Amino acid sequence: MTLVEGWRLRAVDGPVPESIAGREVDARVPGSTHLDLLEAGLIPDPYLDQNETLLSWMHHTDWRYSTTFQSTSARPGERVDLVFDGIDTVASVHFNGELLGHTANMHRGFRFDVAGLVRDGANELVVNVRSALRHAEELEARLGRRQRAYPHPYNAIRKMACSFGWDWGPDLQTAGIWKPVRLERWDSARLAQVRPLVTVDEDGTGRVEVHVRLDRARDDAYTVVARVGGHEARTTASGESAVLTVLVPQARLWWPAGHGDQPLYELTVTLLDRDNPVDEVRRRVGFRTITVHTEPDEVGTPFTFVVNGKPIFAKGANWIPDDHFLTRITRERIAQRVDQAVGAHMNMLRVWGGGIYESDDFYDVCDERGILVWQDFPFACAFYAEEEPLWSEVEAEARENVARLTSHPSLALWCGNNENLVAYTDWPGWRDSLEGRTWGQAYYTELLPGIVAELDPTRPYAPGSPFSPGTLPPNDPDHGTRHEWAVWNVVDYVHYRDHIPRFCAEFGFQGPPASATVARWIHDEPLTPASPVFLQHQKAVNGDHNLDRGLRPHLPVPGTFADWHWATQLNQARAVALGVEHFRSWWPRTAGALVWQLNDCWPAISWSAVDYEGRAKPLYFALRHAFAPRLLTLQPRDGRWVLVAVNDHDEPWRTVATASRQTFDGEELAGRQLELAVPPRSVAPVELPGELLKPDDQTREVLTVVTGEGTRLCHLFAEDRDVAYDPRPLTGTVQPVDGGYRVEVRATSFARDVALLADRVIPDAVVDEMLVSLPAGASHVFLVRTRSVLEWPDQLAAPEVLTSANGLSAVT
Repeated sequence: MTLVEGWRLRAVDGPVPESIAGREVDARVPGSTHLDLLEAGLIPDPYLDQNETLLSWMHHTDWRYSTTFQSTSARPGERVDLVFDGIDTVASVHFNGELLGHTANMHRGFRFDVAGLVRDGANELVVNVRSALRHAEELEARLGRRQRAYPHPYNAIRKMACSFGWDWGPDLQTAGIWKPVRLERWDSARLAQVRPLVTVDEDGTGRVEVHVRLDRARDDAYTVVARVGGHEARTTASGESAVLTVLVPQARLWWPAGHGDQPLYELTVTLLDRDNPVDEVRRRVGFRTITVHTEPDEVGTPFTFVVNGKPIFAKGANWIPDDHFLTRITRERIAQRVDQAVGAHMNMLRVWGGGIYESDDFYDVCDERGILVWQDFPFACAFYAEEEPLWSEVEAEARENVARLTSHPSLALWCGNNENLVAYTDWPGWRDSLEGRTWGQAYYTELLPGIVAELDPTRPYAPGSPFSPGTLPPNDPDHGTRHEWAVWNVVDYVHYRDHIPRFCAEFGFQGPPASATVARWIHDEPLTPASPVFLQHQKAVNGDHNLDRGLRPHLPVPGTFADWHWATQLNQARAVALGVEHFRSWWPRTAGALVWQLNDCWPAISWSAVDYEGRAKPLYFALRHAFAPRLLTLQPRDGRWVLVAVNDHDEPWRTVATASRQTFDGEELAGRQLELAVPPRSVAPVELPGELLKPDDQTREVLTVVTGEGTRLCHLFAEDRDVAYDPRPLTGTVQPVDGGYRVEVRATSFARDVALLADRVIPDAVVDEMLVSLPAGASHVFLVRTRSVLEWPDQLAAPEVLTSANGLSAVT
């Protein structure tokens, strides 16, 4: 019986405004206090303008959730459990006036025996949710303060760290019953845990070793039956656990996106009491093997994912919760976001350690799409006490979630934390501040790897990200994984090339969200990069300064907000694409590039490729190009430029490329045909003749390399701010088509990074492509999907919509 109806909410303590004090409102479960008050019209939308600051009183407020439901008393021998899959976060649970227990962990579920309390007729359930901030402050006072990256003591409570604010997210500190609540009744036994460990034998036989744990109301002998793909195994369970193995001959292998198909098999586990089914659990499994290659080589220590015996270059991004209010995240929304990742040729998402263990929907969708999941345990940018009560809570949440996720073929790695190891070794003053106190090391080196080894030995574990083995600095570029943040914080983006990491698990550059997203959520008058509401949605320290610092070496200084918006979006795309192409050009030495970040949790100026409204920023299209299975990129090698051809296909890449150095007006000054022969899943450097790389006038020439199938490279000899672009090189013709518009664009002079910013005139517009560079005389067709009908379709060809890097030179 799922308890979703009849819930009521009211504030019971704290600095509650008079307009809300004493009020009781309808509540959604699963849900949160903010969303209930918003639905009742008692608070403004927390994401709009500066409303976030108006709601800080909720940080210190306690709440009461209550409901009444009809039920019956327990029969003799019947078990009745009240089950919470997740409470956010500190709560006391009362049932028919009796205290059942306390909770202080958002990342786990709770089960209470209410057989002696449930009664015929009306039953009352009350959940008192206490201020998580006050609880964390009290626990920190008892256990000792430990360093963290942000002001609130998020490291003193087992709650989503970014709920307390981050450098891309709001400080709203959610509270509520965030996962389902139900009453479970049973009188024989139930499947308390089903934990399939899926491997593949050398002869291709799929092996599903099913570990089952039972809860019993009676001490009978039960039969457990497991079925996969028409094959079956059964055993008698006389105790609390059982293990049975189903073999599937010639199992079809599950592959990451871009490497093969993703066949999924249904696993059904049935519990029988004298041949009568009393419980059943269904999972989907996929047959694959996964390891991480870390054997030292001549350079250092690699970090290469190996799936089904095949080394994989991990192309992907970091994932944060897709909405700060987690209960608004639907399976449909997750599918849209993961489909966007697949559409950008990604094959991996890293679930970052300041968020949550994601929902079953997330892993299901990744299973279906072939997206490998790197899963951090929820520790981020802080030191964590190892004393009670935190140790037991961490152990309980880890055991529950590791067991929950074993069936998913997409799950590729368990990782102990985000940046806590490098904080200990490298961040100034952090280690000294401990004065002998614990900081979390035992979690990452003892507790968590022990749980993974016990419950999920089919998957690798890494102590943290970044991580280097032994006594090496965690962020050593030659060993293990690396985070590259000097570019955003200190140096220009060309310095991505300073290091050749073995695996770059974080790197990124900021840019604003789409124009329509800004228009909906931010209403400064006038709107500028430094206006108060705009900066309320810029959470990074020195974020506005870094945007301008990163822009000035490359692009003309914009004179209007619209031009600044386009310039910073373009610069974000250029910066990150340069990093991706550099990393890919060094395969197999570099074996992964995970961009920070794919998505947003609210409308923010951030590092995301897709903004909160789901609109793809120019960065998204730059990633689609940079992660393409076949890539041409110009890279510095030993003081000269070399063409690098990257082939991420199982088939060889044999083609003829046309290289041409020409003026912006289209006059060819030098040309050469290049034969490319790149083996499967390989990288090949190609020397270019000197005449292609030595311009007569570096301000008016471009090098293009184009293959017969359309793979293209455009290289300028100077920065955009210094070249002599035609500022208005584009003409566009707009035609209505089914589902939107067709915009044919022609370049009269070389046009770099042509973009159709259609959401500036049609908020729901989705454009199929962006950042297309066109030589003089070339054309390109953009397709715009929209439900809207424009009275004046030619608006889509107006300069503020149909733009390019050239257009910025017109405002210097």
